[in-house]
Amino acid sequence: MSQGPQRPAPVLLPTLVTAGISLAVWAAWLGWDQHRDIQPDGTTTGPYEAWQVIGLALTLLMPVYWAASRHHRTAAVVGPTIGLTVAAFHDWSDDASGLYMVGVVMVMLGSLAATATVSAAIGAMSRDGRQAAH
Repeated sequence: MSQGPQRPAPVLLPTLVTAGISLAVWAAWLGWDQHRDIQPDGTTTGPYEAWQVIGLALTLLMPVYWAASRHHRTAAVVGPTIGLTVAAFHDWSDDASGLYMVGVVMVMLGSLAATATVSAAIGAMSRDGRQAAH
């Protein structure tokens, strides 16, 4: 009789680690930039520049690769998604318009899709001949 996972720590710990790393990476790349830039024509941009978001995405490849290559695919997908969603919610929740939740949901769905795709690609590349034969 199986009563579910006997040891939840092996699943939970990598998920918490990747979520924590994602929170820290958000803070390092995006958390410090909170002002919008006013262009000469009066429009506003920001607060983030493209290089900050690209840096965030490239930096997150490391923990996703770490988890996925060690067969913690749930942690590779769910951990960064949770971390980025919590960071976006915290960072944007002072928006008076209330539209920040739309952005938070977009971050959640985008990070879920991206980490699932990257995790699947890493899993496919890391299979050895023995696993592929089964």
